[in-house]
Amino acid sequence: QVQLVESGGGLVQPGGSLRLSCTASGRTFSNYAMGWFRQAPGKEREFAAAISGGGFSTYYATSVKSRFTISRDNAKNTNYLQMNSLQPEDTAVYYCGAAPTLRDYTDPLTYTYWGQGTQVTVSS
Repeated sequence: QVQLVESGGGLVQPGGSLRLSCTASGRTFSNYAMGWFRQAPGKEREFAAAISGGGFSTYYATSVKSRFTISRDNAKNTNYLQMNSLQPEDTAVYYCGAAPTLRDYTDPLTYTYWGQGTQVTVSS
């Protein structure tokens, strides 16, 4: 069992930045690839970014590439999503997930464990 807790969400103006954190407890953190998804009201959960267990491979949705950066610190059992140049369309609840593999990192079904989510609102 892996427990995930996200933090770092909030209200930010367009063009601003936020850093989300996802801290894990339970099984060995480095055994799991990590992903960030987001879900806006009335929409399906969509992939944003993913990172391999060792942190050597990263993947991004086209909509966030060059603005978001995913990273992890296995010594702290934490992964991060640095979000820059935020826009109103980035408004959503952001979830982190843990997956045993990244066979299909864009599919939520790949992820075994999920956090409770953190709200990100981009508005002036």
